[in-house]
Amino acid sequence: MTGATGALNGATVDHLLEHLPASEVAVAVRDTAKAERFAQRGVEVRHGDYADPGSLPAAFAGADQLLLVSSNDPTANAISLHHAAVDAALTAGVKRILYTSHQAAAPDNPFLPGRNHFATEQLLAASGIPWTSLRNGFYAHSLQWLAGPWRETGVIATPGDGPVSWTAREDAAEAAAAILASDGAYGGPTTITAPAAPTFAELAEIASELSGRTVRYQQMDEQDWIAAQLAAGRPEHMTHFLLGFYQAAQAGYFAGVDPLLGELLGRQPRNARNALAATTR
Repeated sequence: MTGATGALNGATVDHLLEHLPASEVAVAVRDTAKAERFAQRGVEVRHGDYADPGSLPAAFAGADQLLLVSSNDPTANAISLHHAAVDAALTAGVKRILYTSHQAAAPDNPFLPGRNHFATEQLLAASGIPWTSLRNGFYAHSLQWLAGPWRETGVIATPGDGPVSWTAREDAAEAAAAILASDGAYGGPTTITAPAAPTFAELAEIASELSGRTVRYQQMDEQDWIAAQLAAGRPEHMTHFLLGFYQAAQAGYFAGVDPLLGELLGRQPRNARNALAATTR
């Protein structure tokens, strides 16, 4: 398991340890000191860094299954980092690679991570190693900033509107553990999303119900939105990065939903209402 000191794969390790003994699990992390909690539970902690390809073959050695977390650095060359990881998996003789992708993996997605995920899936397909791409829905905790300061303003204002299958990262982690424990039952692109994909306009209605006051939706002109973000002090590169998300939402890239997540969890997944409720407390 890579990225085990992060929120997603850290939670996946926790859930996996409910299925497997610690002796069958190893984590590869950039900073081994941050993985001490896993070492204390009997999990082998190894050093591995995508940016240091020489560290990876030993980190991946002996893996029946390898879960690669995608790079979350918007300034990095994610495809190059992922390429290094896949090459190292080949060298190490890994039997199956699982990768934390996204439901919107597509070569023409306006949102850069979607293009990176698609390119990484192509690397996996070309590797010759059996692979599973965990196409997670857009993480619902992102609503804390993507919906804007609606609690103060009473307005959800975005430069584009469209359906998004807001999916709890906690649920995605639990599902990933179940897929790992299934020992290869799921192959290729595997969609993991919440059961509904509300628009931002619909989120405003939900926010109104939760907060007990009227919250309205406003679709802004893209240039006006960019200007407002820059005036608020957001870096220009991050503003344009986020604009790609809203453009992708409006184009329907995040609209798909799938029942698999609920089946893997054995219960109803969390949804956008749950995420908004957490932000109203």
